[in-house]
Amino acid sequence: MSDSPATVPPVAVREPVQTTIHGEHRIDDYRWLQDKDSPRVRAHLEAENAHTKAVMAHTEGLQETLYREMLARIQETDMDVPYRDGPFEYYARTEQGKNYPILCRRPVPGGAEQVTLDLDAMAQGHEYFALGAYDASPDAGLLAFSTDVTGFREYTLQVKDLRSGEILPLRVERARSVAWALDSATLFYVVEDEAKRAYRLYRHRLGSTVHALMYEEADERFSIGVDGSRSRGWLFLTSHSATTSEVRCLSADRPEGAFALIAPRRHEHEYYVDHRGDEFYIVTNDRGRNFRAVTAPVSAPGEHNWRELVPHRDGVMLDGIDLFARHYVLHERRDGFPRLRVVRIDSGEGHDIDTPEQVCAVHAGANAEFDTDRFRFVYESLVTPDSVFDYDMDARSRVLLKQRPVLGGYDPSRYASELLHAAAADGTPVPVSMVYRRDMRRSQGQPMLLTGYGAYGYPHDVHFSSARLSLLERGVIVAVAHVRGGGEMGKRWHDEGRMLAKRNTFTDFIAAAETVIGQRYTTADRLVIEGGSAGGLLMGAVTNMRPDLFKAVVADVPFVDVINTMLDPSLPLTTGEYEEWGNPNDAQHYAVMRAYSPYDNLEAKAYPAMLVQTSLNDSQVMYWEPAKYVARLRALKTDTNPLLLRTNMEAGHGGASGRYDFLREIAFGYAFMLWQLGLG
Repeated sequence: MSDSPATVPPVAVREPVQTTIHGEHRIDDYRWLQDKDSPRVRAHLEAENAHTKAVMAHTEGLQETLYREMLARIQETDMDVPYRDGPFEYYARTEQGKNYPILCRRPVPGGAEQVTLDLDAMAQGHEYFALGAYDASPDAGLLAFSTDVTGFREYTLQVKDLRSGEILPLRVERARSVAWALDSATLFYVVEDEAKRAYRLYRHRLGSTVHALMYEEADERFSIGVDGSRSRGWLFLTSHSATTSEVRCLSADRPEGAFALIAPRRHEHEYYVDHRGDEFYIVTNDRGRNFRAVTAPVSAPGEHNWRELVPHRDGVMLDGIDLFARHYVLHERRDGFPRLRVVRIDSGEGHDIDTPEQVCAVHAGANAEFDTDRFRFVYESLVTPDSVFDYDMDARSRVLLKQRPVLGGYDPSRYASELLHAAAADGTPVPVSMVYRRDMRRSQGQPMLLTGYGAYGYPHDVHFSSARLSLLERGVIVAVAHVRGGGEMGKRWHDEGRMLAKRNTFTDFIAAAETVIGQRYTTADRLVIEGGSAGGLLMGAVTNMRPDLFKAVVADVPFVDVINTMLDPSLPLTTGEYEEWGNPNDAQHYAVMRAYSPYDNLEAKAYPAMLVQTSLNDSQVMYWEPAKYVARLRALKTDTNPLLLRTNMEAGHGGASGRYDFLREIAFGYAFMLWQLGLG
């Protein structure tokens, strides 16, 4: 089935907006789609949804089959591994048929379950529901929590008395981070401005009417966050842009005091602070982009007193440190993948926590306790389900507490995980991780899904997915291109794929696609690509550059209208992201953006089949970016391949919030892919 003219919803050009910048005359034919409150805009989105539903009607049976397969692999009634925090252990559990978990705790040792928040009950009557903050007071009597019921990531902060079950009168709109003082009565919280920038810190003593403004961040490139140390000794207020940060501290037992600056901000100097004993532990990039670790006395923490703990290393990225009473754990990245290193503080002796697979992901679990010799971590890979371990940092032994169950007889030995490297346009080796079913591997190419991201220095780490088995069982290879712009290989990897070097992200992905085709893992007519958000930008850019290389494209909440968005400082994220994408008011930055912005580079030519998915209440990539992109592409493309726009009218950037609804969204996307690959 194709997008025949009779079935495509008409897209009118209404009052095009004309602007001139750096001598270029720009016309935005579809600017009218940015009027979210307009009935004609909603009608247009609904018409696109109806068109998508009609074109995909023949896959409805496949969608239901995929959904049932995915659901059958999930243990619907389940419980997370409890974690200790003071006199209680906390956990979440799910019940069959309920979209959202129930959050609970129980006294240690032994004791009856207490429900802290029944999210499924709280979600009743809302099409969307998400929990933000979840922070018990130091005395365990109160719970600060925040919820969003629109998908716009606009959270309302409240406090629950866990002893009586009463919700206190406090309601703070647009709340972001929150932290308790040691008295369990004073709350510090951050709120955001109209552009969704976290910019003000307030102090509030429960029961009073006073909300004291403690700090306001004036620089629009910076956002702020407040948190407390695991030691419970200090509170930290961190101001950060994409490349610079500064931290203020306040003793948690002196909530009426003022936050004191540790080191003033300096352009492109990032540092982050934690506490143990009479020292602050600081991760800083003052001696190199991959960061080092230093300590400083709490009494005089300025830079002149910083003492090196872990040196900067060119080949190792230091992502952070977890501090405990007698140990610290380094979060490092080596050769593209995360690693954990444990150090005994009194002796300085260190060792790595072994990982059995080269292509894997490992990260800290819930570690609320400070005075402990056990470290909880989570391990997973493309073939190993996420597994929760407690690790004895002295004995160097681990106990598997739980591996996420995959029902239906899942056998990891039936699947192979592989790592290869593609040669980028400038010769840089780009890692490509992949997974497939062993007995379905073919030497002459088979269907493949290739994904990518490549922005903000965020690594595109590999994860296990039981839903993904529905592709693998049909002979699809699933691969991840770890392109520059991400953080897989440290800060260098990020720097070489942002700002003026952004083109590397796209050419890296193209090199990865050419490599998997050249090495006969797949063929161009059997290759589907997928990416979301900044990964959606990647999809739009590479599709413009090499439409011949892909059979189909899935772009989720894609950032495709780069220049128009970055020229509008009133939008969320814009000003703070000048250090990621550049500022188009600068002629050099504009020229680079102009060369890759997907919306601005659409042409009259043939394109692959495309599924573009967005959400009406997305606060990070506004719905109109994909809507405008699809409208312009419809007017220009010369092929009859399907071009589908699907808008979730009730959700935000992450799509559906309920677990069953989310599975149906995955099933829809998979059905489109399998159809295009001739497997559905």
